[in-house]
Amino acid sequence: MYEKSDLKQFKRLGIKPEQVNEQLEHFKNGFDFITLQDAATPGNGIRQLSGQEEAAYTALYQEKKTTLSMIKMVPASGSASRMFKVLNAFMATYTGSDAEYLQLRQEKGPVFSFFEKIKEYPFFRRLREALYKDRLDIDKLLHKNQFIEILDYLLTAKGLDYNATPKGLIDFHLYQEHVRTAFEEHLVEGALYCNNGKTANIHFTVSREHLKSFKDHLKQVRKRHEKETGIRFNVTFSVQRHATDTVSLTKEGNILRDKNGTIIFRPGGHGALIHNLNDLKEELVFIKNIDNVTPDRNKESTVKYKQILGGILLETREKIFNYARLLNKRGVTPATLDEIETFTREQLGHRPASTTPRASSHRERVKHLKQLLDRPLRVCGMVRNEGEPGGGPFWEESPREGTRLTIVESAQINLKDKEQKNILASSTHFNPVDIACSTYNYKGKKYNLLDFIDPRQGFITSKSLDGEDIRVQELPGLWNGAMARWNTIFVEVPLATFTPVKTVFDLLRVEHLNVFSQMEF
Repeated sequence: MYEKSDLKQFKRLGIKPEQVNEQLEHFKNGFDFITLQDAATPGNGIRQLSGQEEAAYTALYQEKKTTLSMIKMVPASGSASRMFKVLNAFMATYTGSDAEYLQLRQEKGPVFSFFEKIKEYPFFRRLREALYKDRLDIDKLLHKNQFIEILDYLLTAKGLDYNATPKGLIDFHLYQEHVRTAFEEHLVEGALYCNNGKTANIHFTVSREHLKSFKDHLKQVRKRHEKETGIRFNVTFSVQRHATDTVSLTKEGNILRDKNGTIIFRPGGHGALIHNLNDLKEELVFIKNIDNVTPDRNKESTVKYKQILGGILLETREKIFNYARLLNKRGVTPATLDEIETFTREQLGHRPASTTPRASSHRERVKHLKQLLDRPLRVCGMVRNEGEPGGGPFWEESPREGTRLTIVESAQINLKDKEQKNILASSTHFNPVDIACSTYNYKGKKYNLLDFIDPRQGFITSKSLDGEDIRVQELPGLWNGAMARWNTIFVEVPLATFTPVKTVFDLLRVEHLNVFSQMEF
């Protein structure tokens, strides 16, 4: 089935032929849909905290954090081109005629607003300088409605080249004396909660082609932010492994190859980053996406709830460790087993399946509870859903494993099934990717996170390549199938902690505008 050249390519990339065979089987048979039992809602899988509880968890985290090894992980490989999708479409069609401009002005849509408010964007100063180098005056270009020239210098290699820039290196926030990228905001935020009093460990997963750009940017900004925060930054980077890339199929069902006959592999999606997470040695890991940042004036709420999630993680982990020690001692009583069963059901979201008989013997009960506790732990912040796309918290039903709390994407749900569609519609909360993780067991041994992936939770979607339709495959998502067998706790956090930048226009939303206030470190 494979040519010698294919096998050499597999070896060079670290891909086993069995991996490709498995991917081809997935294309042939598809992935199973998740079976939802219910949406996780407040009081039914999502914890809502009182002010007293918030204060207690914050205090616990602050008390323990200097004794722990911790790191903040930021998936930052995404390109910024999606941010500028609307502007790119405009640039491809706008001719600059009087009729087009008149229509643009009458509609007063996002593109017209962009040019009307362009001087308010944090990248305006650099854009103006890029134009000036070629003796172009942005004020004159705006006055003459020469919008394409301006976008050329914003989006292409003529100027800022934002179409080819990773989102983490886009100018996000304007301050009195400088502009910060999303990358810098993660440094500053990390210094506020993910530190031992002296050092903040922060890890960025970046695309291979942009690794040097990130390292160069770090060299430029590190000293300023270390001086501002009083915290030393230990910043590390990793790239997605080629061994996690996947094959694609043509519309005829053949493996996609280039004109030379070489198989075209594509990155396997953010689920591939479970390998990067698995390589981190710290016992506590905070995960947050690159575009979910705020300027200093809004960081207080974010920092507060990061500490709360960390406090819940530490308290729950200690309970798990204590129960695990009891289960490994002789003479554990039935009453203690009852107590642990209640804990796994009420705190860790494990409900036995109605079709699965309860373990009858004492030994079977101990064995079952051991395997429920012996897993990585994550505490996930959840925000009220106000129409954002993406995954949410649900109860997943499995005849073999019972019912458990998990994060599910809509693509994993059979929307042709009326009952499943209704459960999706009843969901109240959204996953903003605000996660605190513990990846060690009670003996201090790190889990192999690859053992807790549900391989059945991948995705198959359609895309276009050079005008041709192709079918592509993504691995189980990082916070979906890649963490499917983790112990999971959902906690409601305020919407103020979720401030993503999905389009360039989001940079002028009120939560991203700065009043030049200073945070205290």
